[in-house]
Amino acid sequence: MEFCASGRIIHGTAPILILLLLGQPAAGQTPKKNDNLENIALCSGSDRASFESRIDACTALIDSGQVTTAALAIVHNNRGNAYVAKGDHDRAIQDFDQSIKLNPAYAKPFNNRGAVYVSKGEYDLAIKSLERAIRLNPDYGRAFANRAGSYLKKNEYDRAERDYDEAIRLEPDLEAVWSGRCWTRAILGALQAALEDCNRALQLGADSAETYDSRGLIRLKMGQIGAAIDDYDSALRSDPKLASALYGRGLAKLKKGDKAGSEADISAAKTIQARIGDDFMRYGVR
Repeated sequence: MEFCASGRIIHGTAPILILLLLGQPAAGQTPKKNDNLENIALCSGSDRASFESRIDACTALIDSGQVTTAALAIVHNNRGNAYVAKGDHDRAIQDFDQSIKLNPAYAKPFNNRGAVYVSKGEYDLAIKSLERAIRLNPDYGRAFANRAGSYLKKNEYDRAERDYDEAIRLEPDLEAVWSGRCWTRAILGALQAALEDCNRALQLGADSAETYDSRGLIRLKMGQIGAAIDDYDSALRSDPKLASALYGRGLAKLKKGDKAGSEADISAAKTIQARIGDDFMRYGVR
């Protein structure tokens, strides 16, 4: 699993190579080869194990005294990802920090920590961590995507677009980057290019509320009111409390003369996100 903040994240679980697990057992310990092999598989995320099972397996490897420093960095990274999946971001960051301490040249925990910081709304910390990941691996497309998501949250749309461009160049099959760039371009006003990005994201399988929400904004700005409402309806079927889709649909309904429907949607959007109207003014929609 790899964390991608499309702003709207991509984590990296790394395989633990058995060759890295050739450290000597601690004094008084008896090697348990089969147990270690099972824990390696679980900690690496194989067999679709539960997140609790992954955490337990990674913890067993950490406590075994039989793991080399290089492998231990991978184990902490993978346990951090399992904590993220459980929503325990603070424990995840502790694991990513430990992974970095054990192997400062390992790019994945820098990316993953940055993605968690995006989720926590700590965008400057996210950017610093993601910059480290990119310095270590200049071809790390997902780190560019996550940094783009950070810039997007900071309303630095030009920077976000440049990072999405690089992420797409490096990993063009990631639907999240097309969706993220679609939203960014929609805000910047490059509407036809944005529409093409959203359509590409949908072709790649990004059948998500965010992608339909982005395309709804594009069509609203293009004056394609019926199509905008259809896209906002699709977004809200996936996420009924997506404030931007509710507000956008409300504006579209108003343009169609549906005053009652418009007021209901806009009121619901403001209940979820009080300043959503300010966001749309920034997007160039009133």
